Amino acid sequence: MKRNANTLLLVLLLSLLYSYSHADNASAKKPSKAVNEYITDINSPNYANLKIETLQEIPAPSTEPLNGKVVFDENFTSRVSSPILGRATKIYVQIGSPVKAGQVLMSIDSPDLATAIADARKANADLELKRKAYERNKLLLEGGVIASKEVEISQADLNQAQAELERTQARLHNLNVGRTQMDAETYYLRAPISGILVDQQINPGNEVRPDAANPLFTITNPAHLWAIIDMPERNLGKVSVGQPISLTVDAYPDESFSGKVLSIGSVLDATTRRVQVRCSVEGKDKLKPEMFARITPISPSQAKVLRLPNSALITEGLYSYVFVESSPGRIQKRRVVLDLQERNYSTVKAGLKAGERVVTAGAILINSELSIGH
Repeated sequence: MKRNANTLLLVLLLSLLYSYSHADNASAKKPSKAVNEYITDINSPNYANLKIETLQEIPAPSTEPLNGKVVFDENFTSRVSSPILGRATKIYVQIGSPVKAGQVLMSIDSPDLATAIADARKANADLELKRKAYERNKLLLEGGVIASKEVEISQADLNQAQAELERTQARLHNLNVGRTQMDAETYYLRAPISGILVDQQINPGNEVRPDAANPLFTITNPAHLWAIIDMPERNLGKVSVGQPISLTVDAYPDESFSGKVLSIGSVLDATTRRVQVRCSVEGKDKLKPEMFARITPISPSQAKVLRLPNSALITEGLYSYVFVESSPGRIQKRRVVLDLQERNYSTVKAGLKAGERVVTAGAILINSELSIGH
C-alpha cells in the first residue's frame, strides 16, 4: 500500500510540473497586458501589424470644416458664343484638347456674314463715288460753273458715305473678320484665350444663334482655380479676406491643399442663411473643377493644434481614448479631449503632446486584447 501511495504521489507531481511548464510557454508566447498597458515584443507579428505615427502640429482652424467646391477661375475662363446667325459646318477641336488664342474652333455657314461683307463693299464703292463727285464739284466751283451750295451738298454726301463705311467695317471687326476672309461666306469662330476646352455644346449641322442661352464652347486655364464656400451665417465673424484656408477632397483624403480667402459675399441667401466665400487654391495639378471639398479657414492667431487620424480613436461611452507608445513595444491607453472633428481627422484639445507616437491602425485590436485580459 505504501508503494502504491508513493507511485500516486509521483504521478501527481509530474502532472503539476507538466501543467506549469505549458502555462509558462503559453505566457511567453502571448504579449503581457496590464490594466491600461499593452506590452509586446517588437519582433512579434502583433507589433508588425500596428501602424504607429508621430503626432504633428498644424495651424489652428477658426471654424469646423465647411462645405464647398472647386470651380473655374472666371478671370481665366471664356465662354464662347457665336456673334452671328448661321449653321455649324465643321468642329475643329475636341473636349480636353488644348487651344491657343486665335485658333479656329468651328466654321459656320452664315448668310449674315455674306450680307455684312456685301454691305462693306457697297459702302466702300459708295464712298469712292461720293469722293469723286465732291472733287469734281470743287473744280466746277473754282471755274464759276456751280454755286458753293452744290459743293456743300457733295461734302455732306461724302461724310455720310465715310460714316457708313466705318459702320460696316466695325461690324466686320466685331465679327473678327479679316481681309483674308472678305471673299468668303464661311465664318470662323476663334478662341479668345489660350487654355483647355472643357465644354462643347454644338455639333455639325446645328443652328447657331447670337442670342442662345448656353455658350457653344468653354475654355479655361486649369492652372487657375477658385474654391467656393457655402458659409453659414454664424461663421461670418470668423472669416476675413486674405485669411488662409486648408482644403481637402475625397480623391485625396490624406492630402490637404492651401489657399486664401479672396472675397466674401455681400448678400446672405434668405432661404439657406448662407453666404458665398470665394477663395484661391493651390494644387492645380490634382484638383478638378466641380470637385466637392471640405474647406477649413485657418485662425489668423498663428496658434498650433495637434491633428489626430480618426482611425486612432477608441470611443467608450462619452470619452475618447488613444494608444500611445511610451517605448518600443510598450503601449499605453490614454484618454484624450477632442476639439474639432472632421471626416478623417480630429484636433486634440488635451491628453497628447506633439512628437508622441500614437497607434493609428490596430487600436481596436489592442483594445480588444486589453478587454479580454480584464
